[in-house]
Amino acid sequence: MSVRTPLGKVRGHGSAKSGTQHFWQQRVTAVALLPLTLWFVWAVVRYVGAPYSEVVAFFGHPVSGVAMVMFVAAALAHMVLGIKVVIEDYIHNEGSKVALLLLVNFVALAIAATCLVAVLRIVVV
Repeated sequence: MSVRTPLGKVRGHGSAKSGTQHFWQQRVTAVALLPLTLWFVWAVVRYVGAPYSEVVAFFGHPVSGVAMVMFVAAALAHMVLGIKVVIEDYIHNEGSKVALLLLVNFVALAIAATCLVAVLRIVVV
């Protein structure tokens, strides 16, 4: 017979606490995407059909360039977090799971690098 309370028996045996960080990262990126997406949609609507030089001038402004980089970073981070959950939940073969997780990270990194180089080329020129 144990003198420990039921709470004492289960304390420390619950959640591994690993999901909390993922939960907050996903919420923070979602909140960051709210104004950034509104800004991006506004920019797209405003410059549809505009001359190339006007669009380059818009993204050449430091505020617009930084906003674009932040939008891409937040969107990709949010995308990776969401796709990881789907892969971890629905892919049961460990080899496939690891390969897909690596592929998602690599593709997101490649997209981020491409967007960063594109914005930097506009801002620097």
